[in-house]
Amino acid sequence: MSETEKPETGGKRSAKERREQRLAEALRANLRRRKAQTRERRNQDREAGPSGSGGETQEP
Repeated sequence: MSETEKPETGGKRSAKERREQRLAEALRANLRRRKAQTRERRNQDREAGPSGSGGETQEP
């Protein structure tokens, strides 16, 4: 076996590492999406002007 090859027992660890990496990437993507949504809402509130409602909708 060469130095670049992993032993057979490393397959489970590798799968765990792949899962952790995939979850970390999904978490970062979710955070970017949420930040973009917050920025967009903030920009919409600025364009709408001060209405006193605090960005919440009121029921009739």
